[in-house]
Amino acid sequence: MLHPGHIVFLEKAKKAGDKLVVLLESDQKVRKLKGVKRPIHSQIERAQILKALRFVDQVVMLPFIEDDTKYDSIIKKIKPNIIAVTKGYGNIDHHQRVAKLVGAKLKFVTAKVGNYSTTKIVGE
Repeated sequence: MLHPGHIVFLEKAKKAGDKLVVLLESDQKVRKLKGVKRPIHSQIERAQILKALRFVDQVVMLPFIEDDTKYDSIIKKIKPNIIAVTKGYGNIDHHQRVAKLVGAKLKFVTAKVGNYSTTKIVGE
């Protein structure tokens, strides 16, 4: 479920490099992270929405990943020059490790925008 914070992040991430590739978590992974009522939309629906945004060049639909080894192999295939992140959000150690793995620059493209949260929007 996209909200204005997502849009600002994606727009700024696109401006940080030449192409914006979005890695999209599986439904099973979202359910594990967010709870049984999530995701709101299926991975296929979420991919369709992301692909419709003018600043998204490619969406990679991830399989269910539980360990870093599989994730690392996907990142190595993509070989990004930049890994865009939101300052103060998410696991920065993970992003730093992945950037180092492929020689990418970790770039904070935005701070958290407003008080947006999909969890708050759906009232969970």
